[in-house]
Amino acid sequence: MAQPTPARVQICPGCDGFASAEVTRGGRDHRGHLRTVTVHCTACQGTGTRSVRSAGYATFTLVSVGR
Repeated sequence: MAQPTPARVQICPGCDGFASAEVTRGGRDHRGHLRTVTVHCTACQGTGTRSVRSAGYATFTLVSVGR
């Protein structure tokens, strides 16, 4: 019996599927932890995939700032 083929997920062309990243701000805090900033792809809103209707280029925006 034939199985239905699932819909193929399209990877976001702006971030190539790597929708979120931690960027170090340099240095460490007083507890020894790296200071980082989390950024998400705005083309796919941090999912790494896109719908057939969406298109465009990725830009990254600052979402949250670590201590």
